[in-house]
Amino acid sequence: MPEIHSLPIALLIFLASAAAVIFFGIKLAVYGDALATLTGWGRLFVGSILIALATSLPELATNITVVRLIDPPNPGIAVGNVVGANMLNMFTLAMVALVFGGKLFLERVTPAQGYLIATAAGLTALVLVFGAIRWDLAVFKVGVASIILLGVFLVGMWIVYKTRPAGDAGEEEDPGMGLGKAWVMFSLVSAGVIVSGYFLGWSTDSIAGITGISSGTLGILLVSLVTTMPEASATVAAARLGAIDLGVAGLYGSCAFNVTILFYADLFYRGGQLDGGIVDTVAILVNRAEPVHFISGGVAIVLMLAGMALILFRDRIGSLTARAVMVLMALGYIAGAVAVIRLGTAG
Repeated sequence: MPEIHSLPIALLIFLASAAAVIFFGIKLAVYGDALATLTGWGRLFVGSILIALATSLPELATNITVVRLIDPPNPGIAVGNVVGANMLNMFTLAMVALVFGGKLFLERVTPAQGYLIATAAGLTALVLVFGAIRWDLAVFKVGVASIILLGVFLVGMWIVYKTRPAGDAGEEEDPGMGLGKAWVMFSLVSAGVIVSGYFLGWSTDSIAGITGISSGTLGILLVSLVTTMPEASATVAAARLGAIDLGVAGLYGSCAFNVTILFYADLFYRGGQLDGGIVDTVAILVNRAEPVHFISGGVAIVLMLAGMALILFRDRIGSLTARAVMVLMALGYIAGAVAVIRLGTAG
């Protein structure tokens, strides 16, 4: 794609792709809930796999774009998008839970979500570990660290599938469409998400180049803000449908799948000269982690575990305590974002 030199044009493309992402995210919840009913897989599994995969498509498309389809490649945005999206997903969880009932919201989440949450938090922690040790070992130009991340994800999701509940209240309702239509519409909406994510990554890289803002900071704050809009809109839509498990599983499942995007992007990342004249000869994406990424990833892990505690110990805490923890989760994201901005600006 040609480079954009006009900030207004870059912003216009960014906003248009953001609007498309929000629209498609809402539709994903509708057709995803229909598939949960029609397939009999249940909202937890459909949310953690289908909804999570579809809502994470902007991150996938954006990351491939910034490491392969632009010159020079921008791995800072790619890594920042992953950890920033995970941090922001937990802010979304806290805010949606507050708006839709607080403790009453938690009571409609199955404790089996704990396996999914542990997978998401563990994968995010591994990103920080591999980013810190900068392991240079690769297989066919794909980092061994990225391969391990994918393997852990597959094992974790197998456990989620095996421990999923048989179903939950409301799934027997008529979705108003057949299975064939549900699959077709879900696929079309997912394709729309991919196209939107492509233009999102292209415009964001142009904004970084024009404004001179740190790529890592942009990835964590600006790109992740928009690429998680499908998760946010799908979660709100699921909550309004009464499909709480679908929405929560979509958020945590997205956090888990986001980490595997580092593997898929690694397939396209070939290093070379980066912004600032740096030459990356190793070409392993997770090795491009910056200090702001460690802050964002650390905050994301803490918020994930806080959400896990709320879900697993909901019967032992009062309504006010639950709401207080949700507020603290939201404030934790804001504090993390401020720290990222300060460090990114100083850098």
